[in-house]
Amino acid sequence: MADDTTDTSSIDQALSRLDAALTRLDAAVARRLDADAQPDDRDAELALMDEDRARLAAALDAASARLADVEATTGAVGHRLDRAIETVQTVLGHS
Repeated sequence: MADDTTDTSSIDQALSRLDAALTRLDAAVARRLDADAQPDDRDAELALMDEDRARLAAALDAASARLADVEATTGAVGHRLDRAIETVQTVLGHS
């Protein structure tokens, strides 16, 4: 009879450990399914970063073009100013 009690006790302990392991497994599976069901924030963040990069690249191109226009205008104005200064100096020198 002692062997039956020991065997039953061992079986009960084994069943208890198995039940605990199955509970942990169910919880892990549930967490995994929840994680898989949620959209991946990294993909969304990368898409936003790509959009921002494209927008910033376009803004940089526009600013670079504007800067080139300003530099060209500045050069033309500088050249005209130099000619005006020379003209004034010539007029003042001949007076």
